[in-house]
Amino acid sequence: MSALIQRGRLIKEVNKQLQGHLLEIRELKVINQRLQEENVELRDLCCFLDDDRLKVKKLAREWQLFGHHAAKVMREDLGGYLKKLADLERMQDGLVKENIDLKELCLVLEEECVSRSDSSPGGSSELNLPCMVARDLGDGSSSTGSVGSPDQLHLVCSPDD
Repeated sequence: MSALIQRGRLIKEVNKQLQGHLLEIRELKVINQRLQEENVELRDLCCFLDDDRLKVKKLAREWQLFGHHAAKVMREDLGGYLKKLADLERMQDGLVKENIDLKELCLVLEEECVSRSDSSPGGSSELNLPCMVARDLGDGSSSTGSVGSPDQLHLVCSPDD
């Protein structure tokens, strides 16, 4: 009988340990389920972030290409503008020289007109050119081409005088 009691205690002890192990297995299953769900969420997040990374990489490449293209266009435009500026500067230099020549011609004509009016009061028979007063010096301070403006030619002497 003592063997039966001892066997009963032993079976109780084994059942108690078995119950403890079963409880531990249930808890581990719950933990395992939660970890698997987290793993799925993390995998989905990784996929999303990888897709986002690829989109950003593609967008960065597009912006880089746009930047290269924009820089190329700006270099070409700048080259064209520099060429145009050089052409305009050459034209301006030519106009300055032409203006200087015309100014000298005006001074010579004015001197001839003054000497002609002094030497022959009835007018010159050579060219019959009207004499002019000094014109605007071209500093941009007067209006050009309007009637009565300071840069209009004014007769000083004419063949009728």
